[in-house]
Amino acid sequence: MGGCFSKPKPVELKIEVVLPEKERGKEELSASGKGSPRAYQGNGTARHFHAEERLPTPHPYPGPQDCVEAAVCHVKDLENGQMREVELGWGKVLLVKDNGEFHALGHKCPHYGAPLVKGVLSRGRVRCPWHGACFNISTGDLEDFPGLDSLHKFQVKIEKEKVYVRASKQALQLQRRTKVMAKCISPSAGHSGSTNVLIVGAGAAGLVCAETLRQEGFSDRIVLCTLDRHLPYDRPKLSKSLDAQPEQLALRPKEFFRAYGIEVLTEAQVVTVDVRNKKVVFKDGFKLEYSKLLLAPGSSPKTLSCKGKEVENVFTIRTPEDANRVVRLARGRNVVVVGAGFLGMEVAAYLTEKAHSVSVVELEETPFRRFLGERVGRALMKMFENNRVKFYMQTEVLELRAQEGKLKEVVLKSSKVVRADVCVVGIGAVPATGFLRQSGIGLDSRGFIPVNKMMQTNVPGVFAAGDAITFPLAWRNNRKVNIPHWQMAHAQGRVAAQNMLAQEAEISTVPYLWTAMFGKSLRYAGYGEGFDDVIIQGDLEELKFVAFYTKGDEVIAVASMNYDPIVSKVAEVLASGRVIRKREVELFVLHSKTGDMSWLTGKGS
Repeated sequence: MGGCFSKPKPVELKIEVVLPEKERGKEELSASGKGSPRAYQGNGTARHFHAEERLPTPHPYPGPQDCVEAAVCHVKDLENGQMREVELGWGKVLLVKDNGEFHALGHKCPHYGAPLVKGVLSRGRVRCPWHGACFNISTGDLEDFPGLDSLHKFQVKIEKEKVYVRASKQALQLQRRTKVMAKCISPSAGHSGSTNVLIVGAGAAGLVCAETLRQEGFSDRIVLCTLDRHLPYDRPKLSKSLDAQPEQLALRPKEFFRAYGIEVLTEAQVVTVDVRNKKVVFKDGFKLEYSKLLLAPGSSPKTLSCKGKEVENVFTIRTPEDANRVVRLARGRNVVVVGAGFLGMEVAAYLTEKAHSVSVVELEETPFRRFLGERVGRALMKMFENNRVKFYMQTEVLELRAQEGKLKEVVLKSSKVVRADVCVVGIGAVPATGFLRQSGIGLDSRGFIPVNKMMQTNVPGVFAAGDAITFPLAWRNNRKVNIPHWQMAHAQGRVAAQNMLAQEAEISTVPYLWTAMFGKSLRYAGYGEGFDDVIIQGDLEELKFVAFYTKGDEVIAVASMNYDPIVSKVAEVLASGRVIRKREVELFVLHSKTGDMSWLTGKGS
């Protein structure tokens, strides 16, 4: 779409296509829009918008005045497998040379704006150095997550040994491209009692499922329902930026859902699923029939079960309102965070500059111990201690004490008493699948929904994705795992949509996650459960390191800080199906004064 001459591929006649390029730019930049999605009334009646309202559509082929063209380098300036950012006057472009061919793409990852030139080029795609999203260098299409949008692809021509790039000015400034999508043209959209696809849960899995269906040309009715009062939002940001407002967190603006006929029911709780009659019942009695169902209900945070658990100002963080209230109450006060996992530690880090004191209570000896191991956990703990965070380890909360109903003290089993005006609980979560118990849809002993590689449950036509499922992890011998990562939920939502359309897609993505604390990012790829050794290269004290997690003689996960793009490099190697052996890593650590990582991209192991 970014090039000025290339026409879009022809689309089947049945489908109405919207190409709101100019409007799309505005949408991405501002999350506040006029229109509202279909609203769920909460009294059993549903109000509809009219699908005829559409975003203004500019002419899909920009004229010469919208284009800019420039010679960006000599053909010999780039070796095969090299990338370079080049300037076109109206913006930068990522120039890639692969197998003797030049490609020009948007230079920033649409997810959080990472410079892709610092990423990893492999197997015809570039992988983001920050969070692992992958883009096809021939099309610019997003091939692995996180994020929703693709890159613009620009025209390249070679004349007299010079490489010229031609691009639309608008595409250069936007830095993202939403794939062409079908609109809902189903006559049943006016009838509130039935839908073609019903998606329960509007997190990453639910939204990506809906968008994938539209991208693949599906033009029947899609209803997305959520317990939240908001349209789909960026939940991982909640604990990293507790001040963020819902509109700043929105993944798509209201107009997007209207334009593509994705109906969103907010504050809508499903209480029963009747698989025999393909019908769900909501808490207020509203019934909806479906022909395909995606279950992506996510999880519910665990709460404390100790004495005084009902006192005021004790929070779990699930919604923007929770996060905002915690910040408001924590200013200049004493905060206790229970749980030193990702959520707890991110909250503790964010509140250090705002609260009078921040204390963390944890059962383990070090934060993140099960996930990152003792040594990395200790290094991170030291960073927190240097930022005035006090730790109470190998203990738990015995009692919450109140004064006039409001929290005043946290009593620990170690008999210590900690002053506290606000308590944030981050002790894990359980799958939010209680409503499925009598449905006939299989649940395991912990309440997770087991699915196969195609995201299918034990009931035909019923799929599941996201934090509430277990699925076979291909590169760990199809071990059934639960991986509650944001990126994983995106990938599962896409696979579910493809299989609703009988495309026989299988989940194959390598898990990738990140955390940010005190302005420093930790990246992680793989699945490290059961690791028996950790090989560390770099300086833990300086927080500039890479840690390889091994089981037997195999690398099963990697974590790093200030060592990009090694985590994306390892993710790309694992995604290619290559096994990384422990001895390769040991040799790397031995000879790593040079920082050479070519061993990772070598063939075979």
